[in-house]
Amino acid sequence: MTGRTVLVTGAAGGIGRATAVCLSAMGAHLVITGRDRGRTEAAARDMRAACGGPVDVFIADLSEVRQLADEVLQRLPRLHVLVNNVGGYWNTRHVTADGLEHPFALNHLAPFLLTNLLLDRLKDSAPARVVTVSSHAHTGGRIDFDDLQGQRSYSGARAYNQSKLANVLFSYELARRLAGTSVTANAVHPGVVRTSFGAEDPAAMQRRLVPLIRPFRKFPARGAATSIHVASAPDLEEVTGRYFANSKPRRSSEPSYDQAAAARLWQVPTDTVGLTVAR
Repeated sequence: MTGRTVLVTGAAGGIGRATAVCLSAMGAHLVITGRDRGRTEAAARDMRAACGGPVDVFIADLSEVRQLADEVLQRLPRLHVLVNNVGGYWNTRHVTADGLEHPFALNHLAPFLLTNLLLDRLKDSAPARVVTVSSHAHTGGRIDFDDLQGQRSYSGARAYNQSKLANVLFSYELARRLAGTSVTANAVHPGVVRTSFGAEDPAAMQRRLVPLIRPFRKFPARGAATSIHVASAPDLEEVTGRYFANSKPRRSSEPSYDQAAAARLWQVPTDTVGLTVAR
């Protein structure tokens, strides 16, 4: 990865941090984002000390995607890999400052918008890669176009599964739209990992089960392995529109291959985040 610039979102801890550390150790010019300045800058210091390479920091909540993208474009003349890692789970319905349902906004709309705003820089830097962290939970997802924001009926699990299915649909549609550009787009499943994921607003079942399954969950470094592989493996330079688990291509759920749903979902940000996208 020497000479390549890699942006990893949500890299102050967990899978994102482990992903960033390994890519930095492989020689990448690392760029990380995080919400909390203290945690994110501490993570960057640790990465520099451990790996000796450059680590740039952007402090941003991913509700501020346009500002983040502007700063990235001003500071980074090249961008070879974008890892859309940030994500979250809320058991009860929460909305962002813009009034958007939180999992759909953070897990899908934010990476969709950030990727599109950085797309020209990725194309100019090609060969380049977009890696979006989804989840096996996408297999239980359904895109409810009549209630994307969960206003009529809300379930934390249903909202999360929908957002993870949206990640896969987005990756496949992005790959189709990037055909011939030397920019690839793939989705990954990291596995069940020992992080604080979902701890802000856990479901009752999660509170009961987590202590029981903790010994069987992956450490973040193992959970990051698939993201790292898809971001860096030389033999994947031209592989696009795939879903990876345990660093191998897998077949995703049947709904994830619905091209009509993917095209329809692609148009949703036109109304929700004010992004004009080509049909």
